[in-house]
Amino acid sequence: MSDSLNDFVDQLQEQIYEETREDFGEIAYQRWRNPLYMEIMNDPDGHAKVRGDCGDSIEIFLKFENDRVKKATFQTDGCGSSLVCGSFAAEMAGGKNPDELFEITGQTILEKLGGLPEENEHCAFLAAESLHQALNDYMIKQTKK
Repeated sequence: MSDSLNDFVDQLQEQIYEETREDFGEIAYQRWRNPLYMEIMNDPDGHAKVRGDCGDSIEIFLKFENDRVKKATFQTDGCGSSLVCGSFAAEMAGGKNPDELFEITGQTILEKLGGLPEENEHCAFLAAESLHQALNDYMIKQTKK
């Protein structure tokens, strides 16, 4: 590519980054650029995949030790907001017991992020629902032991 085309592409990318930072805030922007906890966990103690009305799905994996979340991870096939919310749901789950996991809601995820544009807020609730369903899967497995 020519230097002028490379410069144009670089400027366009920078513009996209700046607009995203402006619209979503610094916390969500940084997590979007560097997602944490995004991996498929083999043999989780609790697992759920929930698809939202928007078509995105968030999958949560939980590993417990001494009735506390030792490790939480997620996957999504959705937008940047789903990625950010799934990442924060997994982060917030770490070290929690089952009762404390139920306290993680879409609203608490939004508060942790400092908010999202209104049209993207549903992603936080999708992440929380996925987390709660993964916890439900864990609890069902515990009763069968």
